[in-house]
Amino acid sequence: MRAPVLNLLIASLAGANLAGTSLAQAQTAAPAPQTAAVSPDAIKQREQELEAARARQKSAEEAQAKLKAEITALGQDRTQLNQQLIDTAANVRAVETKIDEAEARLKTLNGREQQMRSSLDSRRADIVEVLAALQRAGRRTPPALLVRPEDALQSLRTAMLLGAVVPELRGRAEKIVGELGELVALRKSIASERDQLAADRDKVRSDQTRLTALIDERQRQQSAREKDLDAESSRAIALSRQVGDLQGLITKMEQDLQSAAKAAEKAAEAARQAEAKEAKLAAANAAASAKSGPAAFKDRSRTTPAIAFASAKGLLPLPVNGNKIRDFGGSDGVGGVQKGISLASKPGSQVTTPCDGWVVYAGPFRSYGQLLILNAGGGYHVLIAGMERISVNIGQFVLTGEPVATMGSTSQVASILATNASQPVLYVEFRKDGTPIDPGPWWAANEGEKVRG
Repeated sequence: MRAPVLNLLIASLAGANLAGTSLAQAQTAAPAPQTAAVSPDAIKQREQELEAARARQKSAEEAQAKLKAEITALGQDRTQLNQQLIDTAANVRAVETKIDEAEARLKTLNGREQQMRSSLDSRRADIVEVLAALQRAGRRTPPALLVRPEDALQSLRTAMLLGAVVPELRGRAEKIVGELGELVALRKSIASERDQLAADRDKVRSDQTRLTALIDERQRQQSAREKDLDAESSRAIALSRQVGDLQGLITKMEQDLQSAAKAAEKAAEAARQAEAKEAKLAAANAAASAKSGPAAFKDRSRTTPAIAFASAKGLLPLPVNGNKIRDFGGSDGVGGVQKGISLASKPGSQVTTPCDGWVVYAGPFRSYGQLLILNAGGGYHVLIAGMERISVNIGQFVLTGEPVATMGSTSQVASILATNASQPVLYVEFRKDGTPIDPGPWWAANEGEKVRG
């Protein structure tokens, strides 16, 4: 039986299928198993599994009822609702980032594990010789050795300590032990990363459920305040078909739609007030004025921008987690110049507002897919496109970091970006008095400088 055992051991060390030829041959003489009657123990186990499933369902229903009651209570306080919306959206995006990082680490670890297995496979002859020497020395292979590299490593280390490896094989045995040790450590790291990844995915699902409930409550309140929202949204989409470009859409919305017109009027008035206030503060104390920016965002009950958009440079967060694939001023892929930035994200990613502002358009527009336009005041507009679903209405005031949309599973704006990107892509454009401007100076350089709410 020496050769089959060695072959099976070698296959296990190289990650091969343990149900190899030798094992198959050893089992050919075994009679086919008879179909056994269901035992009382099996019936009891099925009953226990069914009871556990019922308990899980009951627990989920209780959690859902608790969440509904909590959201209903929050709905009575707009400030608290805003706080929860922004904080929960931030939690979702933070966990999305952790998942991205864990997946990248796991990919690296899996690649290294494959390299180690290939290396061990290439050293098959050395492994055969070392293991044959161990068997000649009377060392019996433990059963678990055929299953896990960890056991192979322990067996070889023990044999070397007991002097079972002859001197001429010791160097090769030590190298095999080193490679097995690295493989075992890699397997532990991979298992740890997978466990953490599973926990993070569970958390993001829980947070997304909560966020959906919060968004539903926010929109329910908004609909209660604005009785004609559905009719106005339909009219907005109809108007969007009458214009040929984005600036025409902005102008049309703010002229023709009541909610958008009110939003534009409020934005203009808020901008005038903010500029007057900041001019007064700057005259009194420029340094104090500069420091007051982030603190102004902490008022979650506000209905006008915390600070003038022009003063928010270096403070705004990107609206989605992802990699920048095109930047302002670069090639747009069709011989023109990119007027905004493009961020490749993951399917289902949460989209949040980069700034305070009023929604002047929310809906489909030509090749942009779902398009969201915010009036940030002072002649500034923020355009966000490429989402699958938008969760805010025209005329609504939104806070920095508030959830407003969700990415789909594929790119919705591939045609306008002249890109073959298969993953979702978010397009973001800033405009000042109708002209696209570089958004770069407004983005926060790092997490510590970003503002929320």
